[in-house]
Amino acid sequence: MKKYILKWVGVTTFLLFLFPCLSKGQGFQVNLQGQKQIGMGGAGAGTSLDGASIVYNPGAVSFLKGNSIMGGISPLILGVAYAGASNSSYRASFTSTSPPFSAYAVFGPASNRFKYGIGIYTPFGGSAKWGNAWAGKFVLESLKLRSVFIQPTFSYKITDKLGLGIGFIIATGTVDLSRAIPVSDASGNDGQAELKGNATGYGFNGGLFYQVSTAFSLGLSYRSAVNIKTKNGTANFTVPSSLSAQFPAGNTFSNTLNLPGTLSLGAGLQASPKLLLSAEVNYVNWSRYKNLAFTYAKTTAILKNSSSPRNYTDSYDLRIGGQYAICSVLFIRTGIAYGATPVKSGYVTPEAPDANRIEFSAGIGYHASKNFTIDASFLYVDILKRTQTNLETNFGGTFKSTAYIPGISLAYHF
Repeated sequence: MKKYILKWVGVTTFLLFLFPCLSKGQGFQVNLQGQKQIGMGGAGAGTSLDGASIVYNPGAVSFLKGNSIMGGISPLILGVAYAGASNSSYRASFTSTSPPFSAYAVFGPASNRFKYGIGIYTPFGGSAKWGNAWAGKFVLESLKLRSVFIQPTFSYKITDKLGLGIGFIIATGTVDLSRAIPVSDASGNDGQAELKGNATGYGFNGGLFYQVSTAFSLGLSYRSAVNIKTKNGTANFTVPSSLSAQFPAGNTFSNTLNLPGTLSLGAGLQASPKLLLSAEVNYVNWSRYKNLAFTYAKTTAILKNSSSPRNYTDSYDLRIGGQYAICSVLFIRTGIAYGATPVKSGYVTPEAPDANRIEFSAGIGYHASKNFTIDASFLYVDILKRTQTNLETNFGGTFKSTAYIPGISLAYHF
């Protein structure tokens, strides 16, 4: 029993630090930084559409016409089906309690080649509540995640065709996780653990945008690796009194998680006066994430510092989309994307039952007036079925997930 609890504690803390990983690559991550781009399959590096270029390609910001302030929201609903080795099944529906949002402001005189702005956005956000009636309760019962990235950005049009941009990223996040512990009290109630923590990190986002001709554009952007650091995260355990000394009250822990960089290459083609096409490939350097180490302020014979191998692999996304102008004030959009998972066999978990995925999107835009625009999108994510047994927890089964993500944004142009 002691050996089992020791193994459980090591995996538990991994779950706390999983939440920054969801901001890039796959996991629960979806591309929700701009409604126009979402509607076009998430491809935004090779076009200069609106203030969301702060995220997709800072170099394209200098090509935006006029100034703008915009904000949007994308509620996320994730449904997960699980089937155990004994054919036991369980379904859960996770709805974001803190919906992913984005806000952008872009400024600069029309006669100037220089523009500056700021983006505030959530690369992921939501909650998972499996409860205590399913087979994986010792792996996860509930998880609430929230992340906010703040990115001041500067963009300069070097020539009439070439733009360069750079943004500084300040990343903040919180997590609240609970799960059962494989011990019980005199009444038969499972032990419980709740982990809470705040994390911070810093990075940059740079890009080049080249307007090859009036109809064709190229974009190259790189979002740097971000080292997420958690200090003084709290670990509260409810266990029988005979084990309380092994789980010290008021305990804290710290960790540094090295997240990968993402390289994006995109293109935009104005195929006709009414039809805009876009395409993009994202390469995520997940292979730098090889292990996870953490340190407790107080350790015991059971609660020890630990290091767990992750051994992720580099991953990629392919995205294509289009926008068609029905008239001067009404636009429709559609797109498709494919994402390869970075999670190798043996490392799949209930918080991120990850697999290769296919995304389908649609959107609409309306120019309500000279100064106001409204954009809406809908994204359907099909995360393919995957059967796995986790090497650390020995918990396995088959997972199948789908996500439904409506979204809307408002923009004021001046």
